Amino acid sequence: MQEVFDLEYEALTEIASAGSTAELRDLKIKFLGNNGLISGKLREVGSYQGDKRAFGQAVNAVKGAVEEALASREEELKGGELAAQFEAERIDVTMPSRPTQVGYEHVLQQTMNRIKRVLGGLGFEYLESPELEHFRYNFDALNYPPDHPAMDDQDTFYIDDHHVLRTQCTALQGRVFEEVQQGSRTLPLRAFTIGRTYRNEAVDRTHSHTFHQVDCFMIDEKVSMANLKGTLGLFAREMFGSEVTVRFRPDFFPFVEPGVDYAISTPRLFNGKWVELGGAGLIHPNILENYGIDTEKYSGFAFGLGVERIPMMSYGVDDLRHFMENDLRFLEQFRAEPIELK
Repeated sequence: MQEVFDLEYEALTEIASAGSTAELRDLKIKFLGNNGLISGKLREVGSYQGDKRAFGQAVNAVKGAVEEALASREEELKGGELAAQFEAERIDVTMPSRPTQVGYEHVLQQTMNRIKRVLGGLGFEYLESPELEHFRYNFDALNYPPDHPAMDDQDTFYIDDHHVLRTQCTALQGRVFEEVQQGSRTLPLRAFTIGRTYRNEAVDRTHSHTFHQVDCFMIDEKVSMANLKGTLGLFAREMFGSEVTVRFRPDFFPFVEPGVDYAISTPRLFNGKWVELGGAGLIHPNILENYGIDTEKYSGFAFGLGVERIPMMSYGVDDLRHFMENDLRFLEQFRAEPIELK
């Protein structure tokens, strides 16, 4: 029987000297766990050689005393531990806060927003078309001959025999003219789109397999190259400054006739040197006639250019890859719209 009281003394002594709730948990397992010392004594009641009842009562009394001591000591320790934790985690509200991380629109998105405002201000409607485009809209609808090199696998990403990743935003034209043919859209019309385009090209400082284009076109009576040059002049002056002049030089594109490449010159950029922006021209009559548009009454112009070219010129960026690398050291420099050279 004495060993029971010795066990009680041992348990109460160790509980009183425990310095943390973690130590108490270990002591609870040591004395009261399934394989604990007191639990073991309870299992010995049946085989005890003396007064089993007295022995069992003694063991239960010791168990109750140990449980009470554990609970009491746990309350004492918890209070101290919580106070220490609160002190360690105390926040000095007088200290300066951490800087707030604020996001900014990507420089290309800023440029596209400005293009939308400029062309929208000129009366053009913004439309969108899919990046995964049907072959007929990307090539057939734009008067491409069957053997045109742009259709080669080396230049275009084919998804299957009938679908490609669009190589140009000009693919929108066929979809819009189709709506005119079906009667869901009427002439005259002014429309433009901005989007991501894809070409199978090696990536270097001036080329990429993924880039952005703006394509704009107009259909009305008596539309001429004069209307095209006037519109491009207004667009260029809004984007690059009031001193911009526009130059046309003959060029060939399957979807326009006549076709030109257009360049701008301003004393604010490259010492006034001519810089090519894109291609333009009057929409080819074959395209209009394919969609039932009377070419004796209506004509139209179209022009397109790469979006990346605008901030490259405005900011002096010399490598196209910077726009797609998501390097914050580069992107954080453009927290406003591209420079307005006025």
